Amino acid sequence: MRETVEIGIDQIKPNRHQPRVDFNQESIYELAQSIRENGLIQPIVVRQVGDAYEIIAGERRYRALLMLGHTTVNALVSSADDVQSAQMAIIENIQREDLSAIEEAKAYQTIMKANGWTQEKVATLMGKSQSAIANKIRLLQLPAPIQQAVLDKKITERHARALLQVKPDDQMMMLETIIKHDLTVSATEAKIKTLDLPKSNKPVSKGLVRHVMIVKNTLMQAVAMIQKSNIEVKVNEKDAENEWSMTITVKK
Repeated sequence: MRETVEIGIDQIKPNRHQPRVDFNQESIYELAQSIRENGLIQPIVVRQVGDAYEIIAGERRYRALLMLGHTTVNALVSSADDVQSAQMAIIENIQREDLSAIEEAKAYQTIMKANGWTQEKVATLMGKSQSAIANKIRLLQLPAPIQQAVLDKKITERHARALLQVKPDDQMMMLETIIKHDLTVSATEAKIKTLDLPKSNKPVSKGLVRHVMIVKNTLMQAVAMIQKSNIEVKVNEKDAENEWSMTITVKK
C-alpha cells in the first residue's frame, strides 16, 4: 500500500543500488524545465529508512527538483523491503534504453554482493536468462579504461565483448585502434582474429573429462535424493573452457 506525501528534499537520499553512474546534466536540465512548466506529473517513489527516505524510482526527477531549488517533493511512499527496493531500482533503470552495459553489469554485481544472490536468482528476478546476466558481468573483467569507453559511448557493448577474447596486454592497443579508425564490430572481430589469442590449443584429456562427469553425476544423484525429501534445491551449472562448476542453493 502506497501513500502520497510531501517530503523535505533534504530527507531524501539516492538508492544504494542505483545502477546509473552517468547522469547527463543537459537531460536533467531539460527535465527541470519541463517540471517548471508542467509540474511533477509522476511522483518519485521512495521508502522510509530510519529518519530518511531512499529513492526507489525517480532519481532523475529528484535531481531536476534539486536543480530548480525545490525544498519539498511529492512522493509515493512504498513499503518495499531491501530486496524489492533493489529490484525496482534496477528494473526501472534497465528498462531505459540509454543505460549502458557497464552500468547494468555493475548493478547486477552490486545486488548479488549485497544480498548474497546467485546469477540464477538475479536472472529470475529480472526475467532474463542466467547466461545473459553472466555475459553482462563478464564485461567487468575488462580494464577500467575500456569500461569507461563503453560508458562514454566511444565503443559499443559488442566491441567490448570482442575485446574479452584478446590477451590483457593487447586489449588497450585494440581499444585505441577501434577508436582511432572507427572500426565496426565486424572489422574489430576480423582484426582480433589476426592476433595471438589467449586460447589453449592443448586437447582436453579424456581422463579429465571422465573425472568431471563422475563428479557431476555424483552431485546430481545427491541432489535428486535431497529433492525426494521435499527439500527445495536449486542447481546452477557453469561449463567454462577449463572448468565445470555447480552451485547448489538450499533455502533455510
